[in-house]
Amino acid sequence: MRVLPRSISGTLRMGLGFILGVTAVTALTATPAEAADTQYFVDCAAGSDSNSGADSKHPWRTLAKVNALTLGAGDEVAFRSGTTCTGTLTPHGSGTADLPIILRSYGTGNRPQIAGAGARAAILLRNVQGYTIKNLDVTNTGAAPGADQQRVGIYVLLEDYGIGADYRIANVSVHDVNGCDCRYPNPSGGIVFDAAGATTPTGFREVTVTKSTATHVDRTGIGLFSSWQKRAGNPTGPGSAYVPLTDVSINNNQVKDAGGDGVVLLNGVSAVVRDNVVDGFNTRSPDYNLGMYAWNSDDTKFRNNFVSNGFGVGIGYGIEAANFGTVFEYNYSSNNAGGFMFICASDGSSSADDTVRYNISVNDGSSNPYLGVFTLPCGPQPNTQIYNNTVYAPAAPALVLTNGGTAATWTNNIFVGQPAGSTIADPAGTYDHNLFHRVTTPPVHQLNGVTGDPRFVAPGTTADGMKLRTGSPALGAGVKVKAAGGQDYFGNPLPSSGLNIGAYQDAGL
Repeated sequence: MRVLPRSISGTLRMGLGFILGVTAVTALTATPAEAADTQYFVDCAAGSDSNSGADSKHPWRTLAKVNALTLGAGDEVAFRSGTTCTGTLTPHGSGTADLPIILRSYGTGNRPQIAGAGARAAILLRNVQGYTIKNLDVTNTGAAPGADQQRVGIYVLLEDYGIGADYRIANVSVHDVNGCDCRYPNPSGGIVFDAAGATTPTGFREVTVTKSTATHVDRTGIGLFSSWQKRAGNPTGPGSAYVPLTDVSINNNQVKDAGGDGVVLLNGVSAVVRDNVVDGFNTRSPDYNLGMYAWNSDDTKFRNNFVSNGFGVGIGYGIEAANFGTVFEYNYSSNNAGGFMFICASDGSSSADDTVRYNISVNDGSSNPYLGVFTLPCGPQPNTQIYNNTVYAPAAPALVLTNGGTAATWTNNIFVGQPAGSTIADPAGTYDHNLFHRVTTPPVHQLNGVTGDPRFVAPGTTADGMKLRTGSPALGAGVKVKAAGGQDYFGNPLPSSGLNIGAYQDAGL
């Protein structure tokens, strides 16, 4: 049995121990806004900085006019649609939950563009809170970056700030950000939140990123990072304290062609990552990357997401170090060369009580000898529950690959391997009521296993193609699992008895 060696795993993950040391930013001299609830207008094509900026007929022309203000709660800065403003938008002043400062568009046509032109960020919110950014186009392309040259589209940076609250990014397009392949320090990417510093414990509360896109960005599509990670479950983490990121929602976004990771969450507590699409990731990084993952987080829910086309060592989803109570449910994974799921409590951390249920994996995995469709290469993670997933992997030699450190419980899963047969290399896991098809090496510890063709409607096509036909040996052959979530992948209610094996819980078709 060959699993991901520590030399590789440690290299890939060890960067997290040094996350997000952040270069200080010198604030521009700012002048107070004249009154609250003030609107300012900017037309970078036809405005004039000698104008008042008070209405759309008298707009300013440059970002410098906005950057020189100290905005107040309820103020708005509107950019004319169809225009491009070059440079970094760095607003000052903070809003509130009820009266956020709003950065938005006005007029008709394409979203107005903020073009960073290779700066550290196109939009930089540093040590401010209470902001809504909506209906903007953001890009940040410069010369080929140096090895540690950070570039971000929208960068929300708190350094020794305490808790910053009330951030909303909606209907924004971020694209063509050519930053370094840097996880940390100074992460590059499309939309990045960064709790940094070394003296004042710092974090975020009330963060929403919704209905936005991050396309052709390096390295992370959407990321929430923290350098305040140290706690009992992550004793080697950076910082002198643990500061959770609370009330976080990342929903209905699309990440396409991310050089590294797709969606990243650090230090989340009860965060929800749902209804997002990641299509193409790990497209340029030589490292190991994931479509979506949590690190050092509690009670995170990843649901109804779609991750596909992970290149090289690109894995669909991950439960990383120091995660407790993470749930992956109702997600779809397709054509990810590194497999579907990576579960790893690395670098001296601990994880427990994590669940992977009612997901569908289609055409994940490749010939990489260190990765399976499921890869569990690290230490003990008590009460890891993996049930009612459907795995169809005709190109994967290994469906499950572990080092025996995590004794997960596997229940009611369908495993379909390559035509010549695939292996389940797991000396520690417990398997009950699973279906195996084209599996040459079954698990060591299994009960009530079922073998045979599961009779999918159209295997390897769409989610609907993974439903079961009449006569499937998976129909009614499962066992009840406690607290199973109430529905299957397709939204069907779970039956009180006669549970199917796999992610589909309805009659055969």
